[in-house]
Formats: sequence, structure tokens, C-alpha cells
Amino acid sequence: MADVPVPLPGPGQALLRVRAAALGFPDLLMTEGKYQHRPDLPFIPGNDIAGEIVALEGDAGGFAPGDAVVATLGTGGFADYAVCPLAALRRKPGAMTFEAAAAFGVAYLTAYVGLVRCGALQPEEWLLVHGAAGGVGLAAVDLGKALGARVIAASASDEKLAIIAREYQPDATINVTDGFRERVKELTGGGADVIYDPVGGDIFDESTRCIAFGGRLLVIGFASGRIATVPTNIPLIKGFSVVGVRAGEYGRRHPERGEENFDAIWALAEAGRLKPHVHAALPLTQWREAFEMMRSRKVVGRVVVKPGKYTRDHLPIRLSRASAPAKRRA
Repeated sequence: MADVPVPLPGPGQALLRVRAAALGFPDLLMTEGKYQHRPDLPFIPGNDIAGEIVALEGDAGGFAPGDAVVATLGTGGFADYAVCPLAALRRKPGAMTFEAAAAFGVAYLTAYVGLVRCGALQPEEWLLVHGAAGGVGLAAVDLGKALGARVIAASASDEKLAIIAREYQPDATINVTDGFRERVKELTGGGADVIYDPVGGDIFDESTRCIAFGGRLLVIGFASGRIATVPTNIPLIKGFSVVGVRAGEYGRRHPERGEENFDAIWALAEAGRLKPHVHAALPLTQWREAFEMMRSRKVVGRVVVKPGKYTRDHLPIRLSRASAPAKRRA
């Protein structure tokens, strides 16, 4: 923990008071230098945040100081204050707490791009979700049910599967510890139409043996640590596709569709049809415990860190670029 200057918003930016910041697997990988994006050291982790607008620079686009918002930063979220582009702001769904809203954005956007844009998931199709207890996995279970699919939640933990079954009501759960392909074939009558795989490794290998003809195997990540390969005769014979999913890159390459993706998940959230799961909400001072929960795979959904409560009224006085900067903990 350190005290660093409160960042000043530049043109087209907003300064946010961070109320909650969700820890995702990419944050953990980034701190270990294992993620595709490697920010220069030192950096402040934290991608998904929810908070309140303190100050704006430029066209506010209908936002004002005091508004409760959600933003995706890349880095910088595990701090009392953070700056983000105005274009990255979304209003916090009214029924969601700050903690749930922080856990929502990236996980559900990844699920939407995977299931809808890349997987073309249809109502009544069978969806197999691996790593179903993780942030992006649980979002896929939740979204899959909202889209009318028949969902199989897969994990290596009976305890986690019991929580998923109780709170999200998938059509079936499978413990993958001793294999899963025969059980998937039995449940689906031949194979899953869409397989959502953030795990990779052995899970990917076995998934190629229980996917339906014409199925879509979605590559979300490699939480197992091993990047799998597939002999091309297997997708040829079984007629399935292997599709890579990068939600952020999809939005950058297709900006209009990227906005449509955000609008779609926000509409479902506002309607109360999606419910991100917050495993634990810890003060920012316990960030080490939060990272250890993620590292040891103890989390169902997301862990959230909550910065301390600075008083809001001192900030406008300290935001002048000519004066000594205010401090924030990070």
C-alpha cells in the first residue's frame, strides 16, 4: 500500500471515487507478468470498478458529479480514486450494489461475446460451461440461462457446484475430476452444442470428445496453465468449430457491435435477469488476502476490494493542477 497523487482528469476523462473494485484472473496474471498485456512497473492493478463521479473534463454525455457508475480501466482500479475515459462509463444498474456492479462488467461482457457473438447460442441448445465457479464461468452460466439455453455447469469442486446449483439453477452440474465426456453425452443425447472453456489443458482435450456435430468450442483462456492443441482431423470428422474469444478486442475492432454488447448485458441487468456473485468483499488493506483467494482457487464468482472512505468535500479544492495534489491509497 502506498499514498500516491490523486490523478487529474484530462480532456474526455472523469475522476471517480472508487467504491468497489473486482479482482479477476487477468489481474492476478498481470501481477505475475503472465498476461498478454504487461504494463510497465510499478503499476496499480484493477480493471473492473464501480464508484461515483467526482469531476469531469469535456463533453459529459449526460453524466454529472455524484453519479454512480461502472467502468473498465485495464489497470488503476485498486485505489481510492481512478481516472477513466468518459466513453468507458456506464451507469450502475439501479438494483445492484457497488460490489455486485464491480463484479459485473468484464465477466458478463466476455460471456456475451462468447455465447452470442462467437458461439451463436440458441434457446434450448446445450451449453457446457467449464470453470463454472470462476468469474467468467459463472457469468456464462447466468447468461446462458437468461438466453434460454440448457446449461451444464462443470467444476472440480462439489462445494462450489452446490452453490451454483442453489443460486443459479443450471440444468445439470458435473464434477470433472474423474472425467466428464460420457456424462455430457448422456445428458445431451450426443454432445454439447456450445462449450465455454476458460480452463484449457486436459479440459479442452476432453471437450473435443463430447461436442455435438456442428458445435462451437469457445476458447476463453488457459486457467489450467497448459495451452492445448487439437489434431485437425478431430474437428474435421466431428464438424465442430474452435473459436477464440477476446471480448475487449472484439469491441475495439467492431465499435458499434461493442456498444451493442454492452447495451445488451446492461438491459438484462437493469431487468434483474442477471446476478453477479460476490464471493467476498474485503477492504483495500486486505488486497493480499484477495489475491491469495484467487490464486488458491477458493473463489466462487468474484472477490471485491473496497477502498477506504475519504471525505468527498476536500477534493474540489485539491484538484487544481497548480496546487499540491491530493493523495490516494493504492
